[in-house]
Amino acid sequence: MNNIQKHLSVMAEKWGLSKDIMIRYADLVSELGELGKELVVGTNYGEKPLEASENLAEEIGDVFFTLLLLANALDLDIEECFAKTMEKCEKRMADKGHIGS
Repeated sequence: MNNIQKHLSVMAEKWGLSKDIMIRYADLVSELGELGKELVVGTNYGEKPLEASENLAEEIGDVFFTLLLLANALDLDIEECFAKTMEKCEKRMADKGHIGS
């Protein structure tokens, strides 16, 4: 587990945050919804280009926080997960010219 995950694990224990996987998943979905709403509002419902904002940065941080809590609940190292995804994307790009599945 990397340093960020270790730190968050200590804080989650201190704050009494649930380790229940389904609660962590539901929280992640909720945070993704909030990020989506901020993207929609940030473009005035598609009427203007999106610009980075403090609210948008906060929502991305919330998604990252809850994703790390989920990874911790599953005993997954987020850096290892990311490394495997990068390998997969690099292979797809080399084989197919795009990263889509």
